[in-house]
Amino acid sequence: MTAVIWSSSVSRPGVSVQPDGAFEVHRALPEEVPVAMVYDGTSHAVMMATPADIADFAYGFSLTEGIVTDPGQIDDFEIVEHAGGIEARFWLCTDRREALTARRRFMAGPVGCGLCGLDSLEAAARALPAVPDTGLRFGREDVLQATGALRPWQPLHDRTRATHAAGFLRPGEGIVLAREDVGRHNALDKLIGAMVQRGVDASAGAFVMTSRLSVELVQKCALAGCPALIAVSAPTAHALRLAESAGITLAAFARGRGFDLYSHAHRIQEGVPDVA
Repeated sequence: MTAVIWSSSVSRPGVSVQPDGAFEVHRALPEEVPVAMVYDGTSHAVMMATPADIADFAYGFSLTEGIVTDPGQIDDFEIVEHAGGIEARFWLCTDRREALTARRRFMAGPVGCGLCGLDSLEAAARALPAVPDTGLRFGREDVLQATGALRPWQPLHDRTRATHAAGFLRPGEGIVLAREDVGRHNALDKLIGAMVQRGVDASAGAFVMTSRLSVELVQKCALAGCPALIAVSAPTAHALRLAESAGITLAAFARGRGFDLYSHAHRIQEGVPDVA
């Protein structure tokens, strides 16, 4: 491990213009750097991300992209920081190296897009595994309190007001783990990576997001085996179609005193069983 070069936020001066005048301010801004996912010496993807919890991000990305299906398939791992960015270096088992050719991509684009750079439309429309119904159920209060319970887990957002968070909620326990990043899909990858490394079972709860529910979030949820997604904003229509086919419960606009249920509402007690 090299000396740490990057921090998750930096303070920068500016001028705040308000109705009663202008004044100098210093704001904490989230850092955003290129993070290269390198497998067996070859760069596979470059993501713009917040330079925190990089190991969690790298493990989660590797799992949700299908590079590995189990952490045991990773022979070695290291993080190397450079002046121009960060490398997350993996050495894989021999039988996993071939998986790289099936889903090779190079991404150096905006953090808001989790599908930039895919080499074909077919790759973007990959089939998702069905998430089984294990009997897990959430109370109405679990969902109502989910996004509020995520707030204390967002110190970087408190400093910068410019990051997303992904949290893992267990019924009756609230948020038990969370991660932040400037990109919503990066935050979820970090969370999934942190859970895998800690042995936290994704099938025992729900992912909670501070963003809209887009296609790549549903894909990552299915690949992680998590049965529910809860968010402060709406799902896209395509994300809803994917969630319906993958057996994932979507709860949107979960803030204040209510929420909307869009798919597989049976997991939410006191929910609407036939909501489309």
